[in-house]
Amino acid sequence: MSDTPRSAPVTFTEFDSLSTEAWQERIRRDLKGADPASLQWHTPDGLVIEPFYHREALAALGQQPTPQVRHTHNTAPNAWRNVPTLRVATTDDGHAAVDFAAKALQSGADGIHFDLDAPERFDVGYLAANLPLSTAYLGFTVCRQPEEFTTRLLEATGGTQLQGFLRYAPGAFSLPDDYAMQVHGLRRCALLTRHLPNFYTLALNGSFFNNRGASATQELACILGLAVAYLENFISDDLDVDAATVASAMHVHVSIGPSYFMEIAKLRALRRLWATLLHAYGLPTEVAAALRIHAATSSWTQTTLDPYTNLLRVTTEAMSAVLGGADSISVTPHDSLYAAPNDFSARIARNVPIILREEAHLDRVADPAAGSYFIETLTDQLAQEAWAMFQETEAKGGFLQSRGRIMEDIRKLALDKFHRIATGEQVIVGTNRFQNPNEQFDFDPKKLLRSRHFDTTRAAYPSEVLRLATAMHFVRKELQKKSAAVVLLGPDTIQFVHDLYTNLLPPDERPSSNDLPPVGTLSVLFSSPDAATLMYANEPQFREFAQFIMKLDEENAPELELEAPLLLTADLATMQDAVKHFGFREFTVHGHTTEDVLARLQGR
Repeated sequence: MSDTPRSAPVTFTEFDSLSTEAWQERIRRDLKGADPASLQWHTPDGLVIEPFYHREALAALGQQPTPQVRHTHNTAPNAWRNVPTLRVATTDDGHAAVDFAAKALQSGADGIHFDLDAPERFDVGYLAANLPLSTAYLGFTVCRQPEEFTTRLLEATGGTQLQGFLRYAPGAFSLPDDYAMQVHGLRRCALLTRHLPNFYTLALNGSFFNNRGASATQELACILGLAVAYLENFISDDLDVDAATVASAMHVHVSIGPSYFMEIAKLRALRRLWATLLHAYGLPTEVAAALRIHAATSSWTQTTLDPYTNLLRVTTEAMSAVLGGADSISVTPHDSLYAAPNDFSARIARNVPIILREEAHLDRVADPAAGSYFIETLTDQLAQEAWAMFQETEAKGGFLQSRGRIMEDIRKLALDKFHRIATGEQVIVGTNRFQNPNEQFDFDPKKLLRSRHFDTTRAAYPSEVLRLATAMHFVRKELQKKSAAVVLLGPDTIQFVHDLYTNLLPPDERPSSNDLPPVGTLSVLFSSPDAATLMYANEPQFREFAQFIMKLDEENAPELELEAPLLLTADLATMQDAVKHFGFREFTVHGHTTEDVLARLQGR
């Protein structure tokens, strides 16, 4: 109403402006003289996070000339696409996945990411006939033959202006023998889709590193290293492929973990670093601003124990992706580690980004994190550390030349994370803290441990495999079946188990030194109806043991893959004799037997 009095603008002129030093002094007073630095915390990257941030920290960063937000593809200031991932198995032609995708697109999804185990079997004709190609955002991950798949896709879709991406992910990160052919094939993919400005065929797969325990700094540095490898190897004057063509075909895949502010800063730092890198190649800002980032919730943090906690994890991870500026987002269903795709978990996962858009209205602001003293400072720290790591790699011959060292550095960091999880320093709710002692599994632990799809690279895996093996032992003990089982826990689990055991002991009973088996020793859990024993053996011992139990002919049988978790069962007498014959040794911690500790884990 016109006669309603208006309040005066809110100002803070009545308050004195306080400096950083004034705040530090107040903190010292509240801490009764203690150093405010005692409130700092350190990230796995080695970054120091302060207890508070002042506008002086923001002013010290100076002007940032690089783009911080996504290249808007919609009318909303902060538009992103909700793109669930569907895995298509080796024996599947994809019809069921396409039908599932059609329903998802009618229920809030903006696109679909098909992860193809056998791209040559996927029926692209059925996809073209049943999905709205002109409006849906479609992604495809292939493990082989990217050029052949792209050719078939373009033939099936005719002249449709496809939107989406192709991600070539051949599996274990190694340089294939036919690398020159792969360069040729991926370059051909970029040329074949040059007329499709919104379909990107050269993926920089940062998710691979993140999901194996890499820090945010390592993930960013690896992305930059891959980008340079693409630019250096794919440019060809003969084929009229220049730096702009290669850069325009590239897109980035990242995984988003639970460290909320760190992940926001990671995506913002990525855009800054991308602009810096392309500037070095003489490319205009417009090319850098067009970068597409696909963010997926991290498999590294997913758990099979107390799996509904995954719903909470993926919600914060999706929110980080949105606020950080991802162009498309895949939210993993909470039961994806052990359950077949199903309508319930897929719908819940699909609704997470929908709620962030339709109810939280996070699409209404272009860059919600802009101006935050903390996030801007963290963005700058990440960008500088990742750039320094990237430059170090380039000085040692580049990403492809240094890939072995890079993966070893990531492995060392992952082992450190395993140690912190085992000691409780890093908490995984429902797994190493606040466990549900009455949890009833929605899966068969025996089948899960035997499944080749059970992800052993995750942070929770060592805890899970021990808990699952423990559950199997107590079930077997209750049923009193005269059989026995051996579960291969893996080469890195000994240290984890030692740390976990030690942490379970009263402080005055904890050993003062680590009395561990030799490095590289395989840890196994031997379970009979009467007892469970943690043991260890070297690789030749376990290989001979496994071949004996599985009755393999060493000359005629294929090479036995000793990948954890490997479950072997036999009658009790045979198993006992074999374990003794092949020289397995019992592993105890300060005199405590496996049975004692397993009982503690189960709260018995």
